[in-house]
Amino acid sequence: MTDQDIEAIERATIAAVSPEAVQALDGWLLPFDGGTVGRAKSAVPLSHSAINSVAAGALLERLQAQYASQNLPCMLRLADVDGFAPLRHVLTQRGYVSSRPTWVQVGTVDAMRQVCAQAPADVDNAPDAAWAALFLGEGFDPVDGASRVRSLSRAQGSAYASLRQEGKTVAAGAGAFSHGWASVHGMRTAVGYRGQGLAGRVLAALAQAAAQKGLRRVFLQVEASNPAAQALYRRAGFETAWSYMYWSRPVSS
Repeated sequence: MTDQDIEAIERATIAAVSPEAVQALDGWLLPFDGGTVGRAKSAVPLSHSAINSVAAGALLERLQAQYASQNLPCMLRLADVDGFAPLRHVLTQRGYVSSRPTWVQVGTVDAMRQVCAQAPADVDNAPDAAWAALFLGEGFDPVDGASRVRSLSRAQGSAYASLRQEGKTVAAGAGAFSHGWASVHGMRTAVGYRGQGLAGRVLAALAQAAAQKGLRRVFLQVEASNPAAQALYRRAGFETAWSYMYWSRPVSS
């Protein structure tokens, strides 16, 4: 990954999850959002350049002040690279803890399209009620689901894939297209329909949408604790570019 690739992916990520507001600060993006989507409310650097301990402390003070001005807790989304070790040390000293290890994976639109030989899912320019209902169904946290629907629905120019059976949407996902990349978000399959290859058909549909826009590269983010999704993405040609953790202070009881 080049520095340009890292910045493009981070900017495209924020555009796709569409927080309520965004600020820029010294090479970082600061999204502000009251929902549950971590990427929509965690400060993220636009490069993986090293930062020393003195600069790390000053930076954290500024980040905290900006989030406090929005009446939001300060959260960072920090790549697991050696150059950020001083910042991780400062965070630990100030009571922050890390959580939700996540992989940023990259691939090609062509390989993603070939993950499934079956007919791809349908793609719409806006999410319909059935697409949104899947995020609120059995097996999903309804509060988190509603937050993700709001976040993904706000994005400009995204595509929304739906696989419908028996009059309802049983698998879905969203594709975003910006900064020279396609990206995959919000992959969901209803309980009772898993293990049938439906997610692959959603990926194939989003790949077709990306190809129609002339895009060749695609990225996604998958939690390290989700081996089933990792297996699907591996079959679709994705490889891990870097990993990250969320850093935040525990909520007082």
